[in-house]
Amino acid sequence: MHTIRLGRTGEMVPSIGVGTWAHGGPLTVGGESVGWGGRDDDLSIAALKRAHQVGLVHWDTADVYGAGHSEKLIGGLWQKDVSRHDVFLATKVGWDPGEFDHFYHPELMKRKIDESLRSLKTDHIDLYYLHHCNFGSNDEFLDDAVELMRRFRDEGKIRYVGLSDWDSGAVRARIEKIDPDVVQVCRNVRNPSYVDSGLKSYVEEHDIGAVFFSALDHGLLLGKYTQPTTFDEGDSRSRVEGFRNQETLDQMMGARKEVEGKFVNHPQPLLHALAGSLLADSPTGCVLIGQRNPDQVDAATDATEALSLEDARWVTELYQTG
Repeated sequence: MHTIRLGRTGEMVPSIGVGTWAHGGPLTVGGESVGWGGRDDDLSIAALKRAHQVGLVHWDTADVYGAGHSEKLIGGLWQKDVSRHDVFLATKVGWDPGEFDHFYHPELMKRKIDESLRSLKTDHIDLYYLHHCNFGSNDEFLDDAVELMRRFRDEGKIRYVGLSDWDSGAVRARIEKIDPDVVQVCRNVRNPSYVDSGLKSYVEEHDIGAVFFSALDHGLLLGKYTQPTTFDEGDSRSRVEGFRNQETLDQMMGARKEVEGKFVNHPQPLLHALAGSLLADSPTGCVLIGQRNPDQVDAATDATEALSLEDARWVTELYQTG
């Protein structure tokens, strides 16, 4: 199992983390699909047990994944099947505004961390993320949110502070003020914003941990969809235009064929290429891959090594120009 040092946290974690967004199931918030279809709790639990068995012990969840369902699945595993001390556990706060008219209200944040601790059945969270960078139109709620995160750390409820967003530029604009130990952003071979925003340079200069989500772009990059596909309400994939575009699907199928040819001797050529490309230039970075069943865990286990920089450039150019 290949591991990395998660920046200044000093924690050694697998280079592939277990994403549990899909464990929460479908969810609609404000009329927008933000969950994942096809939930099967038995398979999710089996996946987490298998991940622990093979050493994929960086688990990432959030309070809003299934409105707490994902956290509760994880919390149900301790002692009976998995030792809590074996797992580097990350969760998030921020996407649920509760009864307030803005995100990150201090009263709600205090309530939410205690709810997460109860759901996860733990006395501490290893890595606690601010889930996004919407701190008000003028960042007027940022200072209070950061102060609370530091208080949670001082109280021993969390060990490290994280900052997440789909937009690397939004993280870069606030990173100096928030000073997180770890950032979590969208990054895949078709999305160069982590580099272009300047966030990558800042992360490396300040020895910050980096976690990349959407490495497979909701599975679109795997090239397994041959025709336009629709997803049910509550499934975030319904908002990804590429699944409905035949030209994009054809490009992904073509890229898959090229990758499988180049890495023909690897047991998981697609995962190896897509995750390994992101690991190639990120010494303190790891990649989250959603793992909903034991087979997906086993596949991820075979994809923990970085590509060479030369191979990473080849993969990136293939997907960006294909």
